Amino acid sequence: MRSLLRAMCVSMVLALAAATAQAQTSRQLAPGFTARTAGSALVIIPPDMELFSLSAGGVAEPRADWTEAAQKNFRAGLKALEARLGQRVTELRDQDMDEMPQLNALHAAVAESVFVHHMMGSPKLPTKNDTLDWTLGEAVDPLRAKTQADYALFFWVRDSYASAERKAAMLALALLGVGIQGGSQIAYASLVDLRDGRVVWFNNLLRMSGDLREPKPAEETVEALLKDFPALQK
Repeated sequence: MRSLLRAMCVSMVLALAAATAQAQTSRQLAPGFTARTAGSALVIIPPDMELFSLSAGGVAEPRADWTEAAQKNFRAGLKALEARLGQRVTELRDQDMDEMPQLNALHAAVAESVFVHHMMGSPKLPTKNDTLDWTLGEAVDPLRAKTQADYALFFWVRDSYASAERKAAMLALALLGVGIQGGSQIAYASLVDLRDGRVVWFNNLLRMSGDLREPKPAEETVEALLKDFPALQK
């Protein structure tokens, strides 16, 4: 009897975990969207990315050298996942975006809204009915005309790391029972249907770990950000 009860408890826990994972995944998808169209083309937009060093006082100071290394490592991480992304994938260069200078900025604004109002739900927008219902609209038309792609994958990434002075301050204050924050990693990934501008899949990272300055940790960040990325229809 005990064995039976234990097995039933395990089954219930597994079912609850599966339901929770399914609910989270459904929140990442726009209504009616489950997978990318078979044979569709994907274009990867250069990530909107910047890395910072936190001073002793918590001031975020941009580090161009770190950002440059992170861009390289991030692209290598994407390359490692090319089988998941599909065969018809192209990657735009920074200079390719010169004709569409506001597109990444628009995505950043939309992604921030998705993160705050949909993923975090603070506050929820009643007009969205708790669904992933955001769009970049006609702003993506030049991108579709330029690339002939069906979908675009956008990224927005901000990483910060505690400087040596910040770490010393953290240690000193910890001895006094006061905690202050070190670095953090926040990132958004959006799959946009270029036929209508809809954000059809979204994911985010918000954590105190991760390091884009080194290849292996950067690959882990890309893997985490593209978790549950929509597959192609078979």
